[in-house]
Amino acid sequence: MNGPRKRTNSRRGGKPTVVVAHPSADLYGSDRVMLESVRGFVDGGARVIVTLPAPGPLVPEILARGATVAYSSTPVLRKSMLRPVAFLGLIVRGARDLVRSLLFLRRHRPDVVYVSTVTIPLWLLAARLGGVRTVCHVHEAEGSAPRLVRLVLALPLVLAHTVITNSEYSRAVVTGSVPALTRRTRTIYNGVPGPDSAPPARVDIDGPLRVLYVGRLSPRKGVDLLIPAAGMLRERGIDVHVSLVGAVFPGYEWYETDLRDLVRDSGLEHAITFAGFQPSVWDALRAADVVVVPSRLDEPFGNTAVEAVLAARPVVVSDTSGLREAAAGYASAVFVPADDAEAIADALQRIHDEWTARRDAAVADSGIASTRHSLTTYRRAMIAAVVAPDDRPASP
Repeated sequence: MNGPRKRTNSRRGGKPTVVVAHPSADLYGSDRVMLESVRGFVDGGARVIVTLPAPGPLVPEILARGATVAYSSTPVLRKSMLRPVAFLGLIVRGARDLVRSLLFLRRHRPDVVYVSTVTIPLWLLAARLGGVRTVCHVHEAEGSAPRLVRLVLALPLVLAHTVITNSEYSRAVVTGSVPALTRRTRTIYNGVPGPDSAPPARVDIDGPLRVLYVGRLSPRKGVDLLIPAAGMLRERGIDVHVSLVGAVFPGYEWYETDLRDLVRDSGLEHAITFAGFQPSVWDALRAADVVVVPSRLDEPFGNTAVEAVLAARPVVVSDTSGLREAAAGYASAVFVPADDAEAIADALQRIHDEWTARRDAAVADSGIASTRHSLTTYRRAMIAAVVAPDDRPASP
C-alpha cells in the first residue's frame, strides 16, 4: 500500500494533530490505557482530538489530560455481527458512517489517526482513504477463537501503517492470523497507573477473607466461578466475603440476573456483594485481602492483575494467554487452571494459610510492578511510535 500524503499544513502552532478513535466512553481496562496514550501524545507536543460515539464517564478524564472530545458514530465490530444478517447491517451502517468519518478527517486534517482498538476498523479505512498515517493499538486477542473469526478480526489491520499490541501473546495471535502484519507490528506493554500509596494488607486475617473481583460481569471473565469457590471455602471452615466490582455490558443483563440467582440458591447472600461499577478501583483494592482474575477465555493482557500487584495485594489469576505475561515473575501471584472453581478455592485457601509470607511478597512485588509498568516508559514508547515519526509511515 502507498504511504500517506504529507499533511504539514495540518499543524497548528507547530503542533502535530492526532485524532484518537475510541469505541466507547467507559472506564474499563482498554479505556484507561487509551487515556495514558492521550497523556503521552499531549506530553509529546501534539494537539489531540478524541472521537467517541457518545458521552460517558471517560469524557472528563480525556479533558483533564489536555485533549478535546468530538462525537462521531462508528460501528463496533463484535463476533455476534459476523452472522450474515448482522454483517449486512454492519455494512449498510458502515457506508453511512464512513462518509461522516471522511468529513471529520477533512475538517480536522490530522497528521496521524490512532485507532485505539481493532473493533472499529472503519476508522482504519477512513484514514487510509484520507491519506493519513494510521496506527492501530490492539487490545483484543483470542487464540482459541475459530480461525475464520481470528482472520476477520485481524484482516482490517492491513490498513494500518503501524500495529501496536499490548503483549507478545496478542502479537502472536495477530501475526499468526495475518502473517503479512509481522514486519509492521510491535509490542508495547500497557502502562498501568498505580495508587497514590499502596499500604500493605492487614497483618492478620481477623474475620472473613476479603476477596475482590474487578472488571466486566461477563461469562468469559469467569465471575460465576467465584460463587462456588466461596461456598467451598466456607465448607472448609474459612469465612470469606467476595466483592464484585463492575457491571455488565449492555445486552448481558441476563448474566447479572443469573449471578444473583446463583448467589441466592447457594445461600451466600451475606457473603457476596455486588458493588457495581466504580470509577476508581483503589478504595476497593485497599479494603481487599486478595484479588481474583478468573477469566475463562483468552485475555490479551491483564490490567486488573497488574493493578492488584501495584496495590500490594496477592492475586489469583487464570493460567492462560496474556494473563501469564501480566502476572509473571511475581511471588504473590498464584496461577490456576482456567474455568476451575475448586482450583480458585484451593489457591485462596493457600493464601489464607500462608498469609504472612503472601502479604510480604505482595509488598515487594508492588515495587517491581511500578517499574515494569511505568507510565513514563509507556508514554515515551507511544510518543515514539505514534507522534515522533512526523508523518513518515512505518514500513509495511
